[in-house]
Amino acid sequence: MKLLHDSWLLFRWNMRATLRNPIWTIIGLFQPLCYLFLFAPLLNGISQVPGFPPGGALTVFTPGLMIMMGIFGTAFAGFELLAELRAGVIERLRVTPVSRLALLLGRVLRDVVILLFQSLLLVLIALPLGIHVSPVGLVFILVLLILLGLCMTSCSYALALGLKDENSLSSLLTTLTLPIMLLSGITLPLTLAPPVLRIVAAFNPFSYAVSAARMLFLNGNLTDVTVIESFAIMGILALLAIVWAERAFRHAAA
Repeated sequence: MKLLHDSWLLFRWNMRATLRNPIWTIIGLFQPLCYLFLFAPLLNGISQVPGFPPGGALTVFTPGLMIMMGIFGTAFAGFELLAELRAGVIERLRVTPVSRLALLLGRVLRDVVILLFQSLLLVLIALPLGIHVSPVGLVFILVLLILLGLCMTSCSYALALGLKDENSLSSLLTTLTLPIMLLSGITLPLTLAPPVLRIVAAFNPFSYAVSAARMLFLNGNLTDVTVIESFAIMGILALLAIVWAERAFRHAAA
């Protein structure tokens, strides 16, 4: 109960700080909207090519954008933590009886709520453009995004506490996220890729999330092997990331 209470208090505190300055939440939608309006129409010409997933270009591309937001929108959360670490906020929390795991969960939950809000807003904007979405599938995509957000945000905080430098964190995240995105099939479906890229992408856990999101978005099929695999993979990664980040917070706030 103490963990839940502490996490709720820190979640409210972090959420209020975000609501007082929501500009970054709004800016976080800029890149996905650019892809939606400026890149997705380019896929119309290849949507009839053999190997392109069914449903049409926008219906295929929108769930990929949601996963992209889950990767990029949360991967850089650690920069805010570095600012608070430098300002002594973490040190002041250290002397309180607050749970060390709550220091992580309060922030992570805030980031996940923002991610869900942005994703729902993206879908609402895409609806007039002609996408077709399964309501049940959309709900489970949001659950998948929760697991993805827990994983990426926790990793970002753990890296921030380990590196303690914005330049190092930025360089590392940029280096990691670009190949992750390209090998996830977000911009172009991996069914169009040559065999060697599909083999490499099979080792990228986020490619399973993209494939599952597209299937859920189109027909809400929860029994497909790809969907089950993606939830299992994201769940395990989220748990491992939380354990890693909790240890980083415990060390930083020891």
